[in-house]
Amino acid sequence: KKGGAISVLEQEFARYSGIRHAYSFNSGRSALFAILNSLGLQQGDEVLLQAFTCNAVPNPVLWAGLKPVYVDCREDDFNMDAEDLERKITRKSKAVIVQHTFGLPADMDRIVEICKRRNLILIEDCAHALGATYKGKKVGTFGRAAFFSFSRDKVISSVYGGMAVTNDNELARNIQTFQQTAGYPSLLWIFQQLLHPVLMNWLILPTYGIFGKYLLILFQWLHILSKAVHWKEKRGVKPAYFPKRMPNALAVLALNQFKKIEKFNSHRREMARYYALHLQNTSFVLPKDFAGRENIFLRFVIQHPKAHEIIRKAWNLNLLIGDWYTSPIAPDDTKADAMGYGQGMCPVAEKLSQITFNLPTHINISSKDAQCLIDFIRNIKLNDR
Repeated sequence: KKGGAISVLEQEFARYSGIRHAYSFNSGRSALFAILNSLGLQQGDEVLLQAFTCNAVPNPVLWAGLKPVYVDCREDDFNMDAEDLERKITRKSKAVIVQHTFGLPADMDRIVEICKRRNLILIEDCAHALGATYKGKKVGTFGRAAFFSFSRDKVISSVYGGMAVTNDNELARNIQTFQQTAGYPSLLWIFQQLLHPVLMNWLILPTYGIFGKYLLILFQWLHILSKAVHWKEKRGVKPAYFPKRMPNALAVLALNQFKKIEKFNSHRREMARYYALHLQNTSFVLPKDFAGRENIFLRFVIQHPKAHEIIRKAWNLNLLIGDWYTSPIAPDDTKADAMGYGQGMCPVAEKLSQITFNLPTHINISSKDAQCLIDFIRNIKLNDR
């Protein structure tokens, strides 16, 4: 469990990010939970966060005894709407979690200005955006603290893993104390995560179109592999393996990936350009470019009124098109009321969850793979109803 890779990863991460303090955890939500518990907030204080997100963001807020307040997002960049943020601030509001959705930085000038003027603590959710920059400055450096995720579908992956970062010395001491008292996950849990890349790369993905996806379901049902989101999290309940420190074995995986981050992000941008070139002049709405915001394209997000039908048809053909997010708080079987979310709170997020799907950009996607997806999308026959 313990080992030298943990401190090396933390030091390398801090150096890369240009941040003084970095503390590793076994997930991004553990890192967020550590930050929230280290800020001296009171029970019932409000934390503003955007809808069109994963339950991994509101859950740590709830677990810390705080109240999530949902802010709508913008249709053009999927990030927090600063105007709606202003409207939803109350006397109980204490912090804002700003998400850089799909690797596109949020409108940080506006959000930083609001937080300063309204005396709110700014926390950056960089789970999608490691390496992205806003006006030349890396995401994760704008707020009092930030957290990153190294889960199986993020910029770098150690199957599970995360990092909390801050330039605030006092907050750093509190996070470090929290990390030390959290302890390590069980050896069984660690072994489960180490099995994941072996089984996925050598057995499940090579046979995905034949029987691989059924093997994945079977291995998860038998608890040989863990799911990305535990069923308890869909009901607002904290699984026993959160929050925990990052074990050395996963830190070794993360370090190995971290060394390749520029290569990974360069490939993502290349894939995004390829998709954009071959899908222009179609009925699909493609991602916009924003001056000063360097997107790393964790996913290439497309808007279309029949998005859910496109996802279903792709999956029937074993094409891996992404469904982030088909509900305002994903996964779509998350109990919204357990998250404190009510229908109509964030109409733009609700609309986007019906009209978006996304294409993969990760290092194992080649131009040939991308072309298969493009051909499918361009030639798909959609129901008229």
